[in-house]
Amino acid sequence: MAKDAVRDIFDADEVREVLSETFYREPAEPKRRARAKALKPDHYEVICISLYNEAKVQRLKDQGHRKMSRSALIRYALDTVDLDALPKSY
Repeated sequence: MAKDAVRDIFDADEVREVLSETFYREPAEPKRRARAKALKPDHYEVICISLYNEAKVQRLKDQGHRKMSRSALIRYALDTVDLDALPKSY
């Protein structure tokens, strides 16, 4: 009698349909999320400067400035430059 009750509750076709829809279907295509537009910071600007000769950076490292990099050297130069002393055209 218990087997008949279970059979009445779980219809074979219904179980097969639920299993096939839940576990055995083709994987869905991954959803492509739109990239969130990054907010641009207003406290700095990214620029590209090519330095072919890193002799100045190496010299500073040799003098004990272990964390010196091209970027740090350029930032220091920009922070300490006397803009009034620059020639009009360079």
